[in-house]
Amino acid sequence: MKRFAKMSIEAREARQPWILLAPALTAIFLLLIVPLLFIVVYSFWLRSAVGADTPGFFLDNWKAALTDRFYRDILLNTLKISAITTIACALLGYPAAYFIARSQGNKMILLIMLMLPFWISYIIRTMSWINILGVSGALNSVLMSLGIVSEPIQMLYNETTVILGLTHFLLPFMVLNIFVSLDGIDTSLEDAATSLGATRWQAFLQVTLPLSLPGLAAGGLLCFVLGAGTYITPVVLGGPRDAMFANLVFEAIIRQLNWPLGSALSLLLLMVLGVLVAIYNRYLGMAQLAKGLG
Repeated sequence: MKRFAKMSIEAREARQPWILLAPALTAIFLLLIVPLLFIVVYSFWLRSAVGADTPGFFLDNWKAALTDRFYRDILLNTLKISAITTIACALLGYPAAYFIARSQGNKMILLIMLMLPFWISYIIRTMSWINILGVSGALNSVLMSLGIVSEPIQMLYNETTVILGLTHFLLPFMVLNIFVSLDGIDTSLEDAATSLGATRWQAFLQVTLPLSLPGLAAGGLLCFVLGAGTYITPVVLGGPRDAMFANLVFEAIIRQLNWPLGSALSLLLLMVLGVLVAIYNRYLGMAQLAKGLG
């Protein structure tokens, strides 16, 4: 009898984690898995000449997405812009994260200041660059008032402003991830290195930087994925030649109402980014990324 009672208790304890996870797993299944399955099914449908979607198993959309040079060039351009943005965020974010991590007594204030941009809508933050870089914007007004230029400079609607807008949007994510790594490093390790004859710069390069690489990699992955999946910044700050892959998905689904093609394009982007995430998880794991998001 005691044996059966013990088995019952063990079975109940084994079920308890799944019972607690049931609401979250249900939400993930209904809000993520089910819509994703619909997109997979839609990607094999075909849009007819009269505008109706033809159910079935057609490979036309996938053939166009994988073989059409137009889509391939924009995908490569998207990856290029995301990579440049990630590098810019790393170069700008590491010094800021290092300063916050090594500051004495005011880390919370600095972190709150870092998080302040998240309190403003992403669209508003992106459109603010129009008031700064526009023909009648603040920067042109200052340059003309100082006599540096005689007429306004066209600084908007190009690839550079798209990268600038993405860097502005993604920089806090990079800083937070690097800060988490740096904050967990014992500062006495640098002191030990200097006591053994290393300069402060050598101690940083040989001790602090290698130990903070997981945070840098996590921030890089997050910035790259978010940058590759955005479409607001290219629409607001980019020109006709600066469209990113997410803009193609938006164009196909919203404007052309071509859900099958848009589904195939979105899944293609998802698979490319999924491969990058899988590579990151293989070599660094997702624990550091979770710390940065937390």
